Formats: sequence, C-alpha cells, structure tokens
Amino acid sequence: MKKTTSEIKALIESLKKLDTKNMYLNDFFHTWKESDDEIAAVFAVAEILRGMRENNISTKVFDSGLGISIFRDNSTRTRFSFASACNLLGLEVQDLDEKVSQIAHGETVRETANMVSFMADVIGIRDDMYIGKGYTYMKTVADSVEEGYKDGVLEQRPTLVNLQCDIDHPTQAMADLLHVINYFGGVENLKGKKIAMTWAYSPSYGKPLSVPQGIIGLFSRFGMDVVLAHPEGYEIMKDVEDVAEKNAKASGGSFKVVNTMEEAFKDADIVYPKSWAPYAVMEERTKLVEEGRFDELKDLEKRCLENNARFKNWTCTEELMKTTKDGKALYMHCLPADISGLSCKEGEVEQSVFDRYLVPLYKEASYKPYIIAAMIFLAKFENPSALLEKLLEEAKPRVK
Repeated sequence: MKKTTSEIKALIESLKKLDTKNMYLNDFFHTWKESDDEIAAVFAVAEILRGMRENNISTKVFDSGLGISIFRDNSTRTRFSFASACNLLGLEVQDLDEKVSQIAHGETVRETANMVSFMADVIGIRDDMYIGKGYTYMKTVADSVEEGYKDGVLEQRPTLVNLQCDIDHPTQAMADLLHVINYFGGVENLKGKKIAMTWAYSPSYGKPLSVPQGIIGLFSRFGMDVVLAHPEGYEIMKDVEDVAEKNAKASGGSFKVVNTMEEAFKDADIVYPKSWAPYAVMEERTKLVEEGRFDELKDLEKRCLENNARFKNWTCTEELMKTTKDGKALYMHCLPADISGLSCKEGEVEQSVFDRYLVPLYKEASYKPYIIAAMIFLAKFENPSALLEKLLEEAKPRVK
C-alpha cells in the first residue's frame, strides 16, 4: 500500500532519533557490525525512499557521480538492485569487468581501486565463492580508497557496500527482514515468531554460506525464535552461529541448531529452505584453487553431489508446510530456487508451494534496491533526515 505524505514525515521523525553518525563516510560489510540504531536507520530510509518514489517524488541527491559495480560471481537480482539504487539517487553505474580490464594484465587490487574511483561515490562488490577471500578482497578495496582519499588522490572517498561476500549477504538479509516486517505489520510483531532457516537439497554444489549466515545473524536481533536446520556435515561458520546465539540472548529470542527439517518446520511462522555447501567443503575448494589443483575440483564436486543425493528428502513439500503455524507459514527464498519438476527433477521446493508464494517472493525481492539505496544514502550524507525533509518539501516530480 502506498505511503501517505504524513506517514513519510513520521518515518523521517523516527530517523531523527537514531544515531547514524558512524555510518557517515563509512562502509557496510556485515549486519552484526552495525548498531541497532544503524540497522533501524537503513530500514527507515529504505521505506522513506520507497514512499517518495511511490508518490512521484524525485530522490536524486546526486547531480553526477558513479556507482562502480564489481561482480565476481553471477547475479540477476542484486546486480539490477544495485543499478536501480544508484539510479534512484542520481548516480550512473559502471560495471568493472575484470576480464577486459588491466587486472587481466596484473594490475593490483590497490591500483584498480583507486583508478576506478576518481568520480565514484559508491563501490558495490559481490565476491562470495571462496572462503576467506570475498570479505578480504572487499576490505582491501575499502582500505585502498581510504588511503587514496587521505593522500589527495581521490576528491571523495567512495563508500563500499557488500553485495554478498563469503561471510554475509547483508543487502539480501535486510531486504528479507523488511519484507517480514511489512508482512507481519511492524517490527514490534516479530518477537516470538519462529523462522526456520533450513538446508534443502540441490542438484548442484558450491552454493555460498552467506545467505543462511546472513539470516541467522540478523533475524536473531529481533526477539525471534531462530532455528537453523541442516543434515550432519553441512555446518556453517561457527563464528556466525556464535553471533546468532549472542543476538538471541540480547533480544529475548532464541537460537538453536537441529538436524531435521521436520523439527525446524513444526509451528514455524516463516520457512526459508535454501541449499548451501558445507563449510568444510568450501574450505577445501578454496585451498584447491589457491594451489592450482583444478583437476581435483572435479573430484570434489562429484563427492559433494553424491553426498547431497543422500538428502533428497530435505525439500519443502506441501506436507511439510501443513506442519507450520496454522499451515500458513511465509515461504521465503533469495531466488533463484531449485524447483522440483520445473527447474530441476528434484530440488529445494515443490512447484505447487513455490507457485503459491510467487507474489510474496517478488515482493521480498522488491525491497533490495531500497535497502541498497538507504545504505548509500546514510554513508554519503551527514544529516540524512534534514536532506529527506528537503526532498519531501520540494516534492520535485520524478515523472514530469
């Protein structure tokens, strides 16, 4: 439902009460590194920007400037969400294709970061395939542009937004949670809700850990009962489990790990069946690539697929959905899902379940451009509420 001007004003007033000073000229790496106020501010600004666009109010706060996108893995939703977010604020997007850049000729990360940043206001990076590599690469880029700015090479310091690394997928997790907040009618209604973040069978291997880690690392901050379910041997990073445990205790919720999909789904308000590769496998794959043992990657893939096949019963079925709260749990997925009988023979979810939740899934994805835009906005403007008030007061039409 489209927000009224008075509702947008109320959101701006709520934003004024939040401490966002540490977000200014800073980066967004992992949700658990942000304060409660900073997380709330991202949600508030995302809702304000969406409300303004719905009311045909321009939110272009940049007259020029670049948003640099670096995708080291395939992407549809996140790639277009980043482009949409930059455009919403008035920035033009330029993709860095490493295959046709000087990186292919040995250019260093530090050099590249400065060379692409002369008129850049934000750099969005997706690098999620190798444990210990993605976040490290992002941090190197961030440190490089910080150094370039301090040395006077860059006129402004581009902020870095993590569009998915090997540890967290903050834009996805925050878009997912904003969807849940709206679905249940407010953040105050999340306390006590059960979410089942479960592994599900896939006929492919090597899916990143960052989505399940992002979900448990964020949803556990809101007093929810977070259940992580996976077969034995499909563990995620222990450090992130520790984050979820700590968050749950602080928020009055709970966090536990179970080894059956049935236990996770029972009386759940939200289910999120999603495949991922075991942490140990991701570590092994990274080591093989580092050492150039590419022939052994095929053996690793074969072993993993054979192991996955042992758990084909880990799939979201109509029967399992009936065991959720009143048989009406919200089904979620970051997309694309492995849909049994449609995109694959056997996969993460039955087609009838997926089709029934198609509209909610699209709505879930629709929050991501606004979440990314909010992250950029809060990093680039020292007094975000004042600027948003000005935009609302001027009410320049987006479509003339």
